[in-house]
Amino acid sequence: MGDETSGRAVVVDPQRDVGGYLRDAEAAGLGVERVIETHLHADFLSGHLELAARTGAVISYGEAALVDYPVDVLPDGRRLSLGQVDLEIRATPGHTPESISIVVREQAGDAEPYGVLTGDTLFIGDVGRPDLLSSVGVTSDGLARSLYRSLHTKLLTLPDATRVFPAHGAGSACGKNLSTETQSTIGEQRRTNYALQPMTEDEFVALVTEGQPLAPQYFAFDARRNREDRPVFDEEQPPAELTFEAVIDAQRRGAAVLDTRDPMDFAAGHLAGSVNVGLQGRFAEFAGDVLSPATDIVIVAEPGYALETKVRLARIGYDRIAGAMAEPLRVFLEHPEAVTRSSRLTIEQLAERMGNTPTLQVVDVRNPGELTAGLLPRAGNVPLPALTERLGSLDRTRPTVVYCAAGSRSSVAASVLVEAGFSDASDLLGGFAAWRAAGLPLDQPEGERMPEHDVPEVDPDRGHALVEEGAFLLDVREPDEWDAGHAPAAVHVPMKEVQGRQGELPKDRRIVTVCRSGGRSAAVTEALNAWGFDAVNLAGGLNAWDAAGLPVVTDAGDSGTVA
Repeated sequence: MGDETSGRAVVVDPQRDVGGYLRDAEAAGLGVERVIETHLHADFLSGHLELAARTGAVISYGEAALVDYPVDVLPDGRRLSLGQVDLEIRATPGHTPESISIVVREQAGDAEPYGVLTGDTLFIGDVGRPDLLSSVGVTSDGLARSLYRSLHTKLLTLPDATRVFPAHGAGSACGKNLSTETQSTIGEQRRTNYALQPMTEDEFVALVTEGQPLAPQYFAFDARRNREDRPVFDEEQPPAELTFEAVIDAQRRGAAVLDTRDPMDFAAGHLAGSVNVGLQGRFAEFAGDVLSPATDIVIVAEPGYALETKVRLARIGYDRIAGAMAEPLRVFLEHPEAVTRSSRLTIEQLAERMGNTPTLQVVDVRNPGELTAGLLPRAGNVPLPALTERLGSLDRTRPTVVYCAAGSRSSVAASVLVEAGFSDASDLLGGFAAWRAAGLPLDQPEGERMPEHDVPEVDPDRGHALVEEGAFLLDVREPDEWDAGHAPAAVHVPMKEVQGRQGELPKDRRIVTVCRSGGRSAAVTEALNAWGFDAVNLAGGLNAWDAAGLPVVTDAGDSGTVA
């Protein structure tokens, strides 16, 4: 924020790579004289020290902040003038004890402010979570009560037209319902924000402390580092290039190999023992979920992206970068003995394995608040931020499939399991969303149970007899499997299309469902019965049908095969 009449500016809650702020300030003819932190951040390492080093700016916090470097404290009610632009500090504890908000006026005497920078006190669609300091003895109940009072006495007293600029948008784990919008108004938030609706303080406390996502492991590290007088970060220095031999040596000495390529490219081939966190999306958060800040990191990235990877890791304080593998694709081609592939399953493949692998271990890595819509059958919940701490609760010898909401976190989780020694670990393409969209069976969350599902089944002879008596034979395999061969009386509806094509299925006849070996058809059978159909699964699928000597044909009527 700057005043063009005076050329004076402040930066609020900067990220650690500060070049963008300095370029913007120079372009506008402004000099940065102060860095204001609305609170001690936990979800990123702030750039206050970097800005102070490059500009000589003063660093400021609210009164309750305890840090190891010089600051100009901003008590409640203090006014800062940038010339015509006027800043009013309002103490708004709740997310943290030292939280402040900054009311901005274009002229000091304006009755209606231009806007308010709310830090993590008020988000768009949410408010700051009050539970992040419980590990250091600050109760979430006490902070939630402070937050209630801060919102109602310091922010909701502003005019409805006051613009709201929070520190974060969607993607931050500092709240549970953050909007993708970057600004709002006090009036709009008063009307639409669930946490600002009329309620008592006790009701507010219960509401905002329930259903918060699990805090990533690096939060405590960042909160501590933001208090410390640490080295400043050089955002322009790329990581050193490492040969294959140097990477292997670093890996043997305990370094983590972090492959930031797209999960599909990672699955096609990667250095054995690598962890995959794709550079798209919430890269730094997911990396911080599964890697320790005390571990050296070797970067594997697409050409031209090693420096970006280093910068984004630095934003959460992960500075122990040993280097980046030089020309990874060439290295993979020259050293095939060191390269491995990873397993990614479609919902059809997972359903098949669920039906045929009694020892299958299914792990849901979503946060607890995401489980209200249900879990996949047999699934136990281990949120991604807790995965490395709770590896001992999982069986490394059992085949394991992990899934998340849409597939990004599960690729990370599966790579962590493989690196930790799981003999057979896969992730689910499309995640929970793909399974649910196909109408497949779900369980309701009840802790970490592994329920058994009783699906009615018939053997091939009984299934054939039912079809002869008028039952509807439903083949739920994929088109290429159907083309290779199918039962003569079967009707083909691929598994993921069954829900949308229920109208084509009879409710006045029994349905016998079949796939290749009985797994997919078991899931469809359970779904059909839930939708009001009378369905049974053909145990062993078309493999068992063929083995029993029953006919398998092509669409042309020729002898077919089971694909």
